[in-house]
Amino acid sequence: MSLLPSQITKVIEEFSKLPGIGPKSAERLTFHLLRASKASPESLGKALLDLKNQLHYCRQCQMVTTGELCGICADGARDTKMILVVEDPLDVVAFEKTSYRGVYHVLHGVLSPIDGMGPEQLKLRELVARAQAGGIEEVIIATNPDIEGEATATYLRNQLQQFVPRITRLAHGLPMGADIEFADHTTLREAIAGRRSL
Repeated sequence: MSLLPSQITKVIEEFSKLPGIGPKSAERLTFHLLRASKASPESLGKALLDLKNQLHYCRQCQMVTTGELCGICADGARDTKMILVVEDPLDVVAFEKTSYRGVYHVLHGVLSPIDGMGPEQLKLRELVARAQAGGIEEVIIATNPDIEGEATATYLRNQLQQFVPRITRLAHGLPMGADIEFADHTTLREAIAGRRSL
């Protein structure tokens, strides 16, 4: 029998389902909300409901948005001939801090049969349709450099190569400020393979 009321244990269970939140963190968050003024849990609840009820995917790139098109796809100054394919919306946020001025396509995951993620679960059909429509000169695949990301990149290349003249993959290698002596052999191999002229 639990010492805590079911309302508390239920909130702890729900917080524990979130990525990066363990049982202790879930307990701390729950008791923080319990101690907070009534407005705090209510505003959190409203924000969560708005997240699910007011947001949807951009008709073109699959980024989360409140309108039919996201701000990037609606921006007439973007280079629509270049599509950067990413796994998640947060990847778009990261690339927007660079000088990239093309458009995006968000897959919302990667191919991972173990996790039940096949081509049907990703936003791949929408990407192929964009490529088939024409006008795309380059697709840059920016999935993570892990097994699932590499498998997804290969799958994308196979699906898109008949419609897009240039398909590229982000270079992999040493990050700025890294010490070569601490890099693993895979990173060093990728750094050599992705070398460029000075």
